[in-house]
Amino acid sequence: MNRDRPMATPSRDVARFAWQALAGYPVRTLLMLIAMAIGVGSVVVLTALGEGARGYVTGEFASLGTNLVVVLPGRTETARLNPGAMFGETPRDLTLGDARALTRSSRVRRVAPLNVGSVTVSHGPRSRDVVMLGSTSDLLPVRHWRMARGSFLPVMASDRAMPVAVIGQTLREELFGAEGALGEWLRIGDRRFRVIGILGSRGRSIGVDTDETIIIPVAAAQQLLNTQSLFRILVEARSREDIEPVRDFVEAAIAERHQGERDVTVITQDAVLSTFDDILGALTLAVGGIAAISLAVAGILIMNVMLVAVSERTAEIGLLKAIGATPRQIVTLILAEASLLSFLGALLGLALGQASALGLRLALPMLPAYPPPWVIAVVVTVAMVTGIVFSVLPARTAARLDPVRALARR
Repeated sequence: MNRDRPMATPSRDVARFAWQALAGYPVRTLLMLIAMAIGVGSVVVLTALGEGARGYVTGEFASLGTNLVVVLPGRTETARLNPGAMFGETPRDLTLGDARALTRSSRVRRVAPLNVGSVTVSHGPRSRDVVMLGSTSDLLPVRHWRMARGSFLPVMASDRAMPVAVIGQTLREELFGAEGALGEWLRIGDRRFRVIGILGSRGRSIGVDTDETIIIPVAAAQQLLNTQSLFRILVEARSREDIEPVRDFVEAAIAERHQGERDVTVITQDAVLSTFDDILGALTLAVGGIAAISLAVAGILIMNVMLVAVSERTAEIGLLKAIGATPRQIVTLILAEASLLSFLGALLGLALGQASALGLRLALPMLPAYPPPWVIAVVVTVAMVTGIVFSVLPARTAARLDPVRALARR
């Protein structure tokens, strides 16, 4: 056995040495922990904010319905420009006939024509300016809404202007107060409508607050708005696999009715969600990358402070080398100190980030601000690597100290 060969430093002794080194300079250690924690916490909370935004947008579009295909009048090209608009042409209107034609496919479950307008609704001396939706009985299942009381629009021909209305909860309270609303009459413009149902509260969804909305038959809405055109046509496919075939069918069916002109824009729910998911995913990575810069700043701080620490502990390092510590063991001790510091800072940063994300969720309940699981693993790894990499220079500086000169503090 070679007795001149230095013994390896046990990992328990290395950990004890690193802990004692950090505990011996509490103010310096606290400042480095705070720097690392701010970097880690920033990454966690900003990625949580990005994921929350993505979850919110996904939820909003999911609330529109399932397997949805939306038909808009006018052709939107890839460049977002309608060529006809350059020459003063207006897009061909969508009509109730177009909507009825879209029910002729076995892949289509429901079709809900839609008109939207702003109207004044009154009952007795009370009146409100609200959003009016004109549609058919299929709108309720297509949008996945529910009724609180009464019934939704009855099943009838789409061109029948029956004087019935479904109102939101807030509108009911403001027009009828403590009185019962079902069966009562209200006025929209110069026409009277009987309230047959109260919508369940769903809040705001893609700009429409169902609590402050009135829904009437689409033919009645067209009469009130003095138009024969539709704002949109909502088409529900029978399954997710049917979405693309339904999209192709819609374009072909409308083109056949419009003398071969493909003059509508057909948007699938999956395409919109995919686009937003890509955009918000990139945004999450971007803000996470920006926040990660603070980790590099924390690493530079660790390097500077460790260089100062090496100069302050020259005698201690000289003593270690005098009793047989090799340069490799000195480097191991310094890197262990930096690793422990980075790990504790990362844990503190995770706690800070999670607390901030919780604060966001409490302040904005509609925003599911949860950091993605991969961020936690990545940010701890990056913090550890940053601390170690930026401590290599101080460690090598300590390893090159001459023990005699170090003990003499020279």
